[in-house]
Amino acid sequence: MTQALSVRASGSGTLALVSDPVILATQQNDPSFEDVWEELVWRGHVHVSTERAALKELLAGEPITYYCGFDPTAPSLHLGNLVQLIVMRRLQIAGHRPLGLVGGSTGLIGDPRPTAERTLNTKETVAEWVGYLQSQVSRFLSSEGDAAVRLVNNLDWTAGLSAIDFLREIGKHYRVGTMLKKDAVASRLNSDAGISYTEFSYQILQGYDFLELYRQYGCVLQTGGSDQWGNLTSGTDLIHRVEGASVHAIGTPLVTNSDGTKFGKSEGNAIWLDAEMCSPYRFYQFWLNTDDGDVIDRLKVFTFLTRAEIDQYAALVESEPFRRAAQRRLALEVTTLVHGSEAAEAVIAASEALFGKGDLAALDAATLRSALAELPNATIAGGTPVVQALVETGLVESLGEGRRAIAQGGVTLDGVRVDDDTATVSGALPGGVSVLRRGKKTLAGLFVE
Repeated sequence: MTQALSVRASGSGTLALVSDPVILATQQNDPSFEDVWEELVWRGHVHVSTERAALKELLAGEPITYYCGFDPTAPSLHLGNLVQLIVMRRLQIAGHRPLGLVGGSTGLIGDPRPTAERTLNTKETVAEWVGYLQSQVSRFLSSEGDAAVRLVNNLDWTAGLSAIDFLREIGKHYRVGTMLKKDAVASRLNSDAGISYTEFSYQILQGYDFLELYRQYGCVLQTGGSDQWGNLTSGTDLIHRVEGASVHAIGTPLVTNSDGTKFGKSEGNAIWLDAEMCSPYRFYQFWLNTDDGDVIDRLKVFTFLTRAEIDQYAALVESEPFRRAAQRRLALEVTTLVHGSEAAEAVIAASEALFGKGDLAALDAATLRSALAELPNATIAGGTPVVQALVETGLVESLGEGRRAIAQGGVTLDGVRVDDDTATVSGALPGGVSVLRRGKKTLAGLFVE
């Protein structure tokens, strides 16, 4: 069993790994499923694929080698990538052999976005991010046994490839008309930005990856998001032309909320898997705030709970939605999977303590500070009057309103009612912080310097 690895991109640019023993997931498939294909379909992991009957037969037979690719266009993976990692884990539990590809070469280009060209990162930055992402991929897949994960980097087979060789050996198998019809390319051609030859060529590079993995490891299946379908089939078509072999691809749905908005985005900000880019507290709260209409689908996609367990939570959503039992279980399961059981327990304790169900002073400093960063907050000097802190955090609009709130007994500092409007803030909680509350549910964080 592997360990939980949280990859942290520090300010110095060095790679720091925090190790935390975690049971990644159940070691057996859900017994209610006859095979892993049935499980993938029931959990909503299959939006588009090559021939389904052939895939079902393939996955029910002898172990195969499959892969998913991740481009280092950022120093961390995000929730969209987590879908792919979980699919890889389900296939691995079924006995199939995963290849985790981190694109040291494709990351230098980036797949075409719908609206505009990507800003190209330096080779040094991409190489650094390759290490971060490889560690994150390793976090979710076992490195032991016959189905142990193998990490690969496509820079290994493209770095020495000349432009002439690339055009002669690979480019000749592609038809421009077909390439223009790919969704990612077509959308860019219809935009004001157009598309460069660099990004236009991305699908050829990804197809070449599949060909190389087929040749080197006998890889016969690629998984990815359905928005990558044109890139996935670039590989299946290339292998068919060059090797005369049939291989397969699975495109997972783009997960959206019940209102149709794109999942995993909040005002354009991704929910990252790295603890320093998205704190475990924020991560937990993201899942806890899942809408009733989405929570059962999220349990299917993002957890390893059995079908029977998920059906029980579906019944609870119908009968007792106010308890939010499904959301709490979802938040616990996914936070544990990504950040480890200790981090999950810490953020649950912080959530409860902030709302009066635990001891604030017993929380660890890092978790408490990250939790307060998600609330309205202010950085103040030690000795600042509480009434001034109320104004600076936005809990009241004026000093006069703050004094009235204190006089009415409606203000607490670190869980203790404030009776005197001359009281000051000392930052007595772990990490030099304080928690300010007005009324029962309106909280703010104070970072005391």
